Amino acid sequence: MAARSYVSAVTRHVADRQGWSVSVLDLHKLLTSRDITMTIVVGFEGSANKIGVGIIQDGKVLSNPRRTYITPPGQGFMPSDTARHHRSCILDVLQEALEESNIKPEDVDCVAYTKGPGMGAPLLSVAIVARTVAQLWKKPLLGVNHCIGHIEMGRLITGAENPTVLYVSGGNTQVIAYSERCYRIFGETIDIAVGNCLDRFARVLKISNDPSPGYNIEQMAKKGKKFVELPYTVKGMDVSFSGILSYIEDMSHKMLSSGECTPEDLCFSLQETLFSMLVEITERAMAHCGSQEVLIVGGVGCNVRLQEMMGVMCEERGAKIFATDERFCIDNGAMIAQAGWEMFRAGQVTNLQDSWITQRYRTDEVEVTWRD
Repeated sequence: MAARSYVSAVTRHVADRQGWSVSVLDLHKLLTSRDITMTIVVGFEGSANKIGVGIIQDGKVLSNPRRTYITPPGQGFMPSDTARHHRSCILDVLQEALEESNIKPEDVDCVAYTKGPGMGAPLLSVAIVARTVAQLWKKPLLGVNHCIGHIEMGRLITGAENPTVLYVSGGNTQVIAYSERCYRIFGETIDIAVGNCLDRFARVLKISNDPSPGYNIEQMAKKGKKFVELPYTVKGMDVSFSGILSYIEDMSHKMLSSGECTPEDLCFSLQETLFSMLVEITERAMAHCGSQEVLIVGGVGCNVRLQEMMGVMCEERGAKIFATDERFCIDNGAMIAQAGWEMFRAGQVTNLQDSWITQRYRTDEVEVTWRD
């Protein structure tokens, strides 16, 4: 469906269901005539296979429903199929968020959406809906960096003050710390993300994608009894996961068919090796930054074993570890709403003509004007 006709369809659908006016306002005039204060933000997230709408009121999560696009075992998800899933779900998820929070459109102060990074087609589908809703409700619009959303949600939920952040997901692996109005990246993957490595290994073993391949690998790893040595690649505060993935993809069939190890042993060995690499670069970044806090964010961050290993390192350093559960580690709309709240409170807004999306949007490109 063309973007123009899709906007039209969304406008009609939303208006029919809620009885809202469908007139389109000039957002620039709205913003220049509005006192920039806010309390309630609606956030739209849809950068990968999760579609979520969250509502935040002054740091309180009022609602945070989401849906997940799940493919059969052994398969990944295509951007076009994921976007189609998001388009079919997003209005129902928005309705659920409004009903759960008991919030009406006139109560909302701002609409935030994920600008990037992520998969192009899903990002665009959600951005179109967010733009349409902002115009229907006559509210300011904010484009949010996906990683910043994870960080600000983690800080809100855990109370971490100035942590070294380990951001681990299906599309990103970064070690981050705040400095001089920027979330600076001190280390990162030089090829694929840790979550992508886990997801692709799950396809080799045809592990279920429900609720997620990473979660199912975690459960299988608990039953592993034998450690299989795998490639370990760390350079400074950067990591590489393509080598370990290629090795285990090539060798797994031979090792399993010969009885050398079990699928559970491979899951255990892969997890231990990957997470050891992550703990090492995080500790190095902590030493570099003089930090005594670690905050783990992103979908892989809800892995209990990763939290345990990071906790051991922090205990040895006399540091604290902070992490959230699957409600907030996994992609969700509330994290976009929270980052939007911080941005708008600092006077940032996105003009309608600038409300595009980008698949490549680095964490350190954002000017963090809301922190000292």
